[in-house]
Amino acid sequence: MPHDGVLAFALFAFVSSITPGPNNLMLLASGANFGFRASVPHVLGITSGFMLLVASVGFGLAAVFSRWPWAYDAMRWIGAAYLLVLAWRIARAAPPDPSRGRVGRARPMRYWGAVAFQWVNPKAWLMALSAFSTYVPATGGLAVVLGAVALYGAINLPSVTAWALGGSQLQRLVGTRRRAAAFNLAMAGLLVASLLPLLHGAA
Repeated sequence: MPHDGVLAFALFAFVSSITPGPNNLMLLASGANFGFRASVPHVLGITSGFMLLVASVGFGLAAVFSRWPWAYDAMRWIGAAYLLVLAWRIARAAPPDPSRGRVGRARPMRYWGAVAFQWVNPKAWLMALSAFSTYVPATGGLAVVLGAVALYGAINLPSVTAWALGGSQLQRLVGTRRRAAAFNLAMAGLLVASLLPLLHGAA
């Protein structure tokens, strides 16, 4: 890619990675409920899974959706259904129990769960497909694809980390059971709301 093309792609990667979406909202909730350290596997799983998704799209997976558009539609609706399940779990997550010093039966998403989630995350697919349809040359070859994957990952990791850190800073504000319950309900509602723009139009 030319120099100005790299800068444009980097800006796209930053904006798409830092703006609210299913991953970032779940990390905000995870940081607030479990703390930053416990959310690190979730953070690393998001970036690892997303880089794998971007690489797969760059090496030809996008052609599958071009040939069979219904496959992309099916993926979006499967992802939406799974996000609703996750929103329900967040809404019903037990608030912190001071007597036990932990969060009831709830636990942060694990590394491999976060990796797998990227494959049914509508925003992740939109980000990956947009990268190669708009910014990265389809005929760029192996080096260009791997460079795009590395750059996207380098930008995505600190972006999603910031959301987990932000959530951890909210722990004092949601320290009571009532506030924690209200916060989890709000996060669940925002997670559902994040689906609306992703399920319209090209998303």
